[in-house]
Amino acid sequence: MSRRLRLALAAALALLLLADQLFPPPLPGRAAPHAQVVLARDGTPLRAFPDRTHIWRHPVRKDEVSPRYLEAVIAYEDRFFHWHPGVNPLALLRAAGQWATSGRVVSGGSTLTMQVARILEPTPHTLRGKLRQMVRALQLELRLSKHEILELYLGYAPMGGVLEGVEAASRAYLGKPAARLTESEAALLTVLPQAPSLLRPDRYPERARAARDKVLARMAPHWGADVVREARQEPVIAQTVREPLLAPLFAERVRREHPRQLRVETTLDAGMQGMVEQLLASRLSVLPPRVSMAALVVDNATLEVLAYAGSADFADESRFAHVDMVRAMRSPGSTLKPFLYGLALDEGLIHSESLLADVPQSFSGYQPGNFQANFSGPVGVSQALQKSLNVPAVEVLDHLGPQRFVAQLRRGGLRLELPRGAGPNLSVILGGAATSLEGLVGAYTSFARGGIAARPRYAQDAPLEETRMMSAGAAFIVRDILESGGPLARAVEGGVGVRRGIAFKTGTSFGFRDAWSVGVSDRLTVGVWVGRPDGTPNPGFFGANIAAPLLIDVFAAVDGAPPGPRVPPEGVSQAKICWPLGTWSADLPPGLCHEQRTAWILNGAAPPTFPDRLRGGTPRYTDYRDAESGLRVRAGCAPGEMRAVEMARWPAALEPWLDSGTRRHALPPAWAPACRDAVAPEAGLKIVGVTDGETIRRAGTGPAPELRLEARGGQDSLTWLVNGVQVGRVAAGRSLLWQFPVAGPHRITAMDDAGRFDSVEISVR
Repeated sequence: MSRRLRLALAAALALLLLADQLFPPPLPGRAAPHAQVVLARDGTPLRAFPDRTHIWRHPVRKDEVSPRYLEAVIAYEDRFFHWHPGVNPLALLRAAGQWATSGRVVSGGSTLTMQVARILEPTPHTLRGKLRQMVRALQLELRLSKHEILELYLGYAPMGGVLEGVEAASRAYLGKPAARLTESEAALLTVLPQAPSLLRPDRYPERARAARDKVLARMAPHWGADVVREARQEPVIAQTVREPLLAPLFAERVRREHPRQLRVETTLDAGMQGMVEQLLASRLSVLPPRVSMAALVVDNATLEVLAYAGSADFADESRFAHVDMVRAMRSPGSTLKPFLYGLALDEGLIHSESLLADVPQSFSGYQPGNFQANFSGPVGVSQALQKSLNVPAVEVLDHLGPQRFVAQLRRGGLRLELPRGAGPNLSVILGGAATSLEGLVGAYTSFARGGIAARPRYAQDAPLEETRMMSAGAAFIVRDILESGGPLARAVEGGVGVRRGIAFKTGTSFGFRDAWSVGVSDRLTVGVWVGRPDGTPNPGFFGANIAAPLLIDVFAAVDGAPPGPRVPPEGVSQAKICWPLGTWSADLPPGLCHEQRTAWILNGAAPPTFPDRLRGGTPRYTDYRDAESGLRVRAGCAPGEMRAVEMARWPAALEPWLDSGTRRHALPPAWAPACRDAVAPEAGLKIVGVTDGETIRRAGTGPAPELRLEARGGQDSLTWLVNGVQVGRVAAGRSLLWQFPVAGPHRITAMDDAGRFDSVEISVR
């Protein structure tokens, strides 16, 4: 070869390489936005997001497609695919000869690579267009492997309407992944790109069947006559093309978090997601307009999100369909109470039966009330948590400290938002902050994971972000209380919750704006929310009556595993304690143990009852009795010999709630006559206008009787209670008019802010 010829060839090659660099083929991925698909853990499409031309495409790898389909595509479209450089000269010559002799196209000369080139850059069906395809095919072969070219075809081949690629077609027409195609289905989808509009199986099943049979005839040497004969007998049945729409808000969220990723593979369980969405949909008929719901299910072992419903119905705009309430910041109501008691256990402030006062109290001017507006008097921590009593929770928070509580929650991974310009205060425990369903569920996993909370994971390769919320012992005790009521409820009530295996807590925000329920089992943590996303109140909607039943139904649907045995972790034990002192019963004489209870003890600590907020002095004191009469005396007025009696003092605020039996041995007896003038009246508060034991009668068929409730000697404000329910609060010296519509006994109690009280019992007939 002459030097001039070699130079000419080198120059031509250089020009070709330069042209190739200046005019590269339009490979996908260089322009945004792309078509994306969000997948469940098993590959089920959750939602497909079209590209700028509104094409549905499910990117798929070669190893995710049935080998039968790959065999059919190669054999029918381009049997020399693995051998030619992008253009098959023999096929082109054959096609040209057939066209010249018959005057029409008998067979195409395009290779799979040329078809990919035409898909990526559509060209007219002219000689010039064909030459352009050939050039692009050669460029593709220079840049990509045969494997990559084939995957482009698998993902971009036109399949009718807005569908592209074998996976999209298989899901849309056949309702199954391309990995599970039969021989008949593989042949059908192989021929579809030749005339996608004319061969759509959902519109033209007979045309599609005839074209499929042509492919099956071509595959007889590869698959065998018997296989092909059976495949031809299968009817062509295709479902109506519908956009996949499972967990739509979740899919939108992860798509935005992965904008450049064509296939976003998530942790969601498609079957579980479907069941949760059906449960929400089944409740729509009983919900008022514009009320939405949300639910989140997390695997405790892996922290993978298995189900995620951000709204009640994605198709109902009147219910704020596109507002994701899994992520929305809302008032959590009482759902933070389990963390309060867990952290207080770790601080050594309480055990599971510590005595708390569920009575009207004022905490530096903050006066919380209970949801039902009644009070229970003396309660243990277990009862306070199970009944979600507000005043005892505020009492515990007052000792732990709201700033410390919020800081510990945040360190444990639970994000809390306080009102603008406000710091943590006692209202936090009753919903005076904001958090999300996602945050609550992540925090509640700590009760099933030894006190370690974690952030829910949406992708299998996402890092595990864990933080200790509380000790394993505190988490065990709180979970046992929520599940069964603690040791006392196990003994008295048979531990009904233990058989169910679910420990859950409800919450209702101020004004009935948010109803919550969050719970754990051995396997899962589930949270649900019900309310209006715009914050409008829903009177009568609270956690116990609307969210808790939904939570239980979700658990029943997605977690059929029976609860396994749980052994208390190191540091957790049971012990007998006594009220009112709150300490070990073994360390106390019987006279100081007014009520014995079995409690969970953490790290061997049985902390005493909180100091009396209303009355000074020690909880154990010495009182004196007249040796003969047993009445109360003191030095200087005793008529005879005195004897010392050691007493245990109940908190002053609880004395009005003590039953008659407890009062007899818990409170001192009456003063001896000789000492009555020597001491000031201890109560200092007296109900007037009605006497103890008085009977009030209705006048015939007239209205219910009314009483003017009045007391003397009170300070600041008076709280009036009827049968333990607060009926009013007035300034000391003011009266309160109250009606008694129900016949029977009634206990009337008046308390002032200093803890002084008086009670009378009347009967209404």
